[in-house]
Amino acid sequence: MSEAVREAPKKERPQFRNIHVTELSNYRLPLAGVVSILHRISGFLMFALLPVVLYLLEKSLLSEISFEHFKGIAAHPVTKLIILALCWGYFQHFCAGVRHLIMDTHVGLDKDSARKSAATVLVISLVLTALVALKLFGVF
Repeated sequence: MSEAVREAPKKERPQFRNIHVTELSNYRLPLAGVVSILHRISGFLMFALLPVVLYLLEKSLLSEISFEHFKGIAAHPVTKLIILALCWGYFQHFCAGVRHLIMDTHVGLDKDSARKSAATVLVISLVLTALVALKLFGVF
């Protein structure tokens, strides 16, 4: 009788304990983790480029000639992409920061709410970045 009811061999599940750099492609990061990493990247991007932005602001405010010079530089497509990357960094960091502040009030801490709020952060930051891109590249 025991031979008639055979158990299917169990497939061994992979265990992720110490994830090495070579195993990152095998690891499925949840959406909230992606938003957390992007929050850190965008914060570093803004922090690292702050001296450059402040320097350019200072130089553009010196005279009308320097303002026109930087206005010409800002018209270049590569410069517009850099500006767009800075805008994305700000929007991503701001939206994720608001999400973290809301979570600090113990709202939305369960898994489903955290996934929804992470998706909302990604969508809002990308939509705002797309609007800035449309404005930068002269669509409206």
